[in-house]
Amino acid sequence: MLFRDRWILFLATGCGTGKIPAAPGTFGSLIGLLLAWCVSGWHGAPLVLFIVVFCALAVWVSHKAERLLGGKDPGAVVIDEIAGMLIACAGIPLTATTAVILFGLFRLFDILKPFPVGWLDRRLSGGVGIVADDLAAGLMANLVYRAGCWLIGVC
Repeated sequence: MLFRDRWILFLATGCGTGKIPAAPGTFGSLIGLLLAWCVSGWHGAPLVLFIVVFCALAVWVSHKAERLLGGKDPGAVVIDEIAGMLIACAGIPLTATTAVILFGLFRLFDILKPFPVGWLDRRLSGGVGIVADDLAAGLMANLVYRAGCWLIGVC
């Protein structure tokens, strides 16, 4: 295997967390939460640019990894969960409480796949298909969190 291919698989598996036998998506989401925590002080254009570039990289890496590993949306590929968690946490001040809530919401939407998450998962293929449903789950988590904060008057 070429060095480039090993590097792609390293990124696709979230530094190897996707190779954990039980719940690789959950462990990948934890890596995403850690990355979101690292950039949680960023605002505006730098944050948006980082997320856009990371999501584009996730699509490319996922596409290549799918071909290397074979099969549609291999379970070891968790860079999509990392990207989804970035979207879930975007623009929300992270504390231990908000991190747990956002993580839980993201995993709920990623696992249950309500519309449009499931629709994207079924309709798209390749790297775009691998990543799009997780971005949608992340956006849903972000919006549900914000709506909940607004409803209870803490935002």
